[in-house]
Amino acid sequence: MLKIENLTAHYGAAQALFGVDLDVGKGETVALVGANGAGKSTLLKCLMGLVKPSGGRITLNENDVTNSSPAKMVRLGLALSPEGREVFGELSVFENLQLGAIPLKLSKGEEAARIEEVFVRFPKLRERHKQLAGTLSGGEQQMLAMGRALMAKPALLLLDEPSLGLAPLITDEIFAIVHQLSRAGTTILLVEQNAARALSASDKAYLLANGKMVEQGKSSELLNDPILRAAFLGAASEENPAASRLGAAGLTNIRLEKPDMTQQNFMPAFSSEEELKAHQLAGLKWTLRHAYEGSADYREKLDDAGITPDSIESFDDLRRLPFTTADDLRDGYPFPLRSVPFEQIVRIHASSGTTGKRKVLGYTQKDLDDWTDFFARCYQMAGVTPLDRVQVAVGYGVWTAGMGFQLGCEKIGALAVPVGPGNIDMQIQFLLDFQSTVFCSTASMALLMAEEIHKRGVADKIAVKKIIYGSERSSRSMRKKISELFGGAELYDITGLTELYGPGTGIECSEHDCIHYWGDYYILEILDPDTLQPVPDGEWGEMVVTTLCKEAAPLIRYRTRDITRIIPGRCACGSILPRHSRIKGRSDDTIKFRGVNIYPSSIDTILSAVPGVGSEYQIHLSRDDAGRDHMRLVAERAEGVAAGRANELIHEIHHQLKKQLLVSVDVELVDYASLPRSEKKSQRVFDNRIQDEIV
Repeated sequence: MLKIENLTAHYGAAQALFGVDLDVGKGETVALVGANGAGKSTLLKCLMGLVKPSGGRITLNENDVTNSSPAKMVRLGLALSPEGREVFGELSVFENLQLGAIPLKLSKGEEAARIEEVFVRFPKLRERHKQLAGTLSGGEQQMLAMGRALMAKPALLLLDEPSLGLAPLITDEIFAIVHQLSRAGTTILLVEQNAARALSASDKAYLLANGKMVEQGKSSELLNDPILRAAFLGAASEENPAASRLGAAGLTNIRLEKPDMTQQNFMPAFSSEEELKAHQLAGLKWTLRHAYEGSADYREKLDDAGITPDSIESFDDLRRLPFTTADDLRDGYPFPLRSVPFEQIVRIHASSGTTGKRKVLGYTQKDLDDWTDFFARCYQMAGVTPLDRVQVAVGYGVWTAGMGFQLGCEKIGALAVPVGPGNIDMQIQFLLDFQSTVFCSTASMALLMAEEIHKRGVADKIAVKKIIYGSERSSRSMRKKISELFGGAELYDITGLTELYGPGTGIECSEHDCIHYWGDYYILEILDPDTLQPVPDGEWGEMVVTTLCKEAAPLIRYRTRDITRIIPGRCACGSILPRHSRIKGRSDDTIKFRGVNIYPSSIDTILSAVPGVGSEYQIHLSRDDAGRDHMRLVAERAEGVAAGRANELIHEIHHQLKKQLLVSVDVELVDYASLPRSEKKSQRVFDNRIQDEIV
């Protein structure tokens, strides 16, 4: 949208800008950061035509606007909220707002409509619309200056030092508004002395010193770079917090409490696959000896299989080890697979029980420390930093989810907002009040929240940039819908199970086409669920895991029942860690229909590929008096799709199911949002073919 090339500016003989280059893309928030006197305000004045550049070129939407008048720049879509507010103190709030649209010569009706929009954005200005601007507080004057600039409905809003002279709480309020404007699609060039605030509120940034650009890049990287932080933010200490501009921003205490958070790295130090394999083999040997010596159940299993702790010499020996199943955990209740003395167990967690009796697992302190570290790795892979605020909307208590998400969040140094599941009103209130940047939940809860955010019209008022979800499958269309309704948030699928510590045993990376799993904590095998023989990489099978350092309840070839496949080769993201596909289903929840095995995720995939069909569906299975099985698929129309298209969509769904799954299904299409949403796992399959109890 805006491009500045080799810009120079003088005040008489004194040169203020030296060959400055800068560009702003449509919809971006770009920060221009520098100390007092660096030339930041001069650059904005050159853009607005208030100062004539002595050299260089300014283009707006590819049109040369160098040396244009201020009135012309307003008509072209620029508006400036100047340093020091510059409100007209003898005029009322209402009259100051009217001045913002004078160059546009608006009709009275349009002017009134724009003033109303400003009042909606700044409710305090409505309360004081008759009050003289000179009697407003500093924060209210800043709101008035921003509101006056917004009267022009600018394509590009220039904000010059919006936090100057304001108390930290008022600065919070001003920058919350900046975030809202950005979420609503306003393009912003933000000039700030307060580097911490500016970098936190922007997508990319330029650092200006003595009239010259000295650094540029993504704001998050600049803010987290310790060298740049020291150079541009100062080097505060507990004895002298004022040595950093963070002190003025009210952030010094936080940074001093976690001084090296930005330098933490939770990724393994392996430089090659060979090093990882050597680590895994050593861990496998340790686990076998630990389980044999610590657990009577494991010793019996291994003795029956003719295995001793010295039996493992290579990975080929892994196939000789006996399997562990969910039945072993249930039979050993309440402390299954316990391999340490009771006094070493510091906590228990249990599964949700969605597949039967709850499985309870014990943890030593080392188990918890390991879990916390690799959960922090999940956050790191998703790009979460100490500057993020993470709203945790999953279950706490005996379940692993809430505790895992919170401990990992605190380990990486981010702010945890532990709300727990459900309570949509409170969830949204917290998103608004705390400006959470990361939302953690099940996929169903994320969809429920996304639709509610859309319904309430607050997508531009929240700050969520990332959604980390797990616990259930999700279709592509469901992910797309969640992202769109959350205002373009990036989604990360996180994996895990209680038996294997809990959630956080893997996560998708920025490439969003795989799950990286933590091969330094467990070995993953993919086996044919019927023959229990290994399948080639790339083929679907059941995930079987063996832990490498788990103390309280180690797992040896534990059948997870999850269906996935190994993705061979190194990921484009550069991580050395191995990867598998998103979980496709379970080997024990396959729908067997007229001799065909169907995974619910196959239905996900088919529906996602039919334009006009929503992400929510139900599968109803029944059996008639003649013993014939019937499947009825109930799916939603996508939002905004007319009911008149029902026959066309039903025909296409039926055709694709027949073509891809080789079965005939009765299809019913219902209105958007008519199927139930849940903050927990949505029930997809209703199998009514067996009416009597299973004995």
